[in-house]
Amino acid sequence: MTSVPIPIPSRTQYVLEEIKRRILTGRLTPGQALVETDLAAQFGVSKTPVREALKTLAGTGLVVMSQYKGVTVRMVDADMAREVYDVRLLLEPEALRRAVRRGASLDAARDALTRADEATDTAERSLTNREFHRALYLPCGNPLLGRMLDEVRDQAALVSAVAWAADPSWEREASEHREILRLALAGDAEGAARALHAHIASFVRRAFPGAELGVEEDSEAQDITEAQEITEAPATRAVQKEDGQA
Repeated sequence: MTSVPIPIPSRTQYVLEEIKRRILTGRLTPGQALVETDLAAQFGVSKTPVREALKTLAGTGLVVMSQYKGVTVRMVDADMAREVYDVRLLLEPEALRRAVRRGASLDAARDALTRADEATDTAERSLTNREFHRALYLPCGNPLLGRMLDEVRDQAALVSAVAWAADPSWEREASEHREILRLALAGDAEGAARALHAHIASFVRRAFPGAELGVEEDSEAQDITEAQEITEAPATRAVQKEDGQA
């Protein structure tokens, strides 16, 4: 019986997912060249689906296409980490806050956390980490917000993969994940959002000390302002509000 050929779009999707998996689990490292002919031979396909897959990955920020260097896995540095994590700090805590307030199911986050605890290798932990964070923000009730976070999800995972390769910190982050989920399941939207913000900011600060996160600094300044307001007289606080300082 003659087998039915796999349609090209399916081949492209297969190649795309496999290259992405190899990048996010560290099998393909930042700066490594991605040669179409080599990849086509590895996957048993023509160069066409490989080329299309690489174009898609370039669009998501995982690979870089250069006229002179060809296609390479994107390099990760403090500037790249800052850009990606600034976006996460702006959007992800708010998405979780909304998900908790609307009483959305977080069963997927609980499942991802369980699988992360049971993971036996770095690759599985990396993938379940991505799934955990996505399960927190996806049920926020705003599909556009979810898609915006999806856009930086792969780049954030690449940052994490590089950081974990240099300094594995699974246990600390797993503990922070459990606390975030505990607060969310308890219906504490503000507490869960603050814990998530602190989790994201502390990770990139430890991994990339040169990444100055403007959102984090703004948040800290706001915390100081709020603490000062508690000790000030009501009249003083009223003046500050009129001036737009509170």
